[in-house]
Amino acid sequence: MNIKELESKLTALFQPRSFKDYAPNGLQVEGKGEIKKIVTGVTASMALIEEAVKREADAIIVHHGYFWKGESQEIVGMKYRRLSRLIKQDINLFGYHLPMDAHLLVGNNANLARGLGLQSLRPLEMEKSLEESIGVVGTLEQPLAPEAFHQLVKETVGRDVLFESVSEQMISEVALCTGGAQGYINKALAAKADVFITGEVSEQTIHIAREEGIHFCAAGHHATECFGPRALAEYITEHWGVDCEFVDVPNPA
Repeated sequence: MNIKELESKLTALFQPRSFKDYAPNGLQVEGKGEIKKIVTGVTASMALIEEAVKREADAIIVHHGYFWKGESQEIVGMKYRRLSRLIKQDINLFGYHLPMDAHLLVGNNANLARGLGLQSLRPLEMEKSLEESIGVVGTLEQPLAPEAFHQLVKETVGRDVLFESVSEQMISEVALCTGGAQGYINKALAAKADVFITGEVSEQTIHIAREEGIHFCAAGHHATECFGPRALAEYITEHWGVDCEFVDVPNPA
């Protein structure tokens, strides 16, 4: 596959123009024209780049790419080292931020929801369609006690999680938004969810959960956002006939 075909397929898949985002979605750093091996990951860190070099990848596709709004424009220090390594190795870099959060097939939220066994998904952002919402709400097949649900989340993301159980109320309706979406707890309340799952927590989040009576779980920014890049690698290998591999660079955050 050549780079133009890959770019076209990714654009058709993610529909990046449908999202107002904080960084450019699509090809961020251009490399070689022929694509035989692709690596996906959460963040385009130097560690991921080095793993891509070891695997002789021609392209990297990540959720957290480069050139975020508000960041320094100078190409120095860490930014220089990352860009220099990509360019010297002739590796293409693609980044898809909100489009990878929202995608119902290869996205972070939908695949975390599937991992938890949620059914009848609906948008967390109720003013948007399910395809455009950053976050989803779904229903467990059988209600769970808080401790049982806590254990389910740990098993699903593969790590310990912060779980604030605010009552003995059984959990049936689950709202989730991966990454740093703790501010969306109010959307979870509006959706009448029993619990809200995201990646991170702020001090005020716990007070909101306790006072409003909604269970809360911070399951890790990185851990909750492995689901999209992993699903994307499987999709590309199966449907586009290109060797694609998800590479996890563990991060406790």
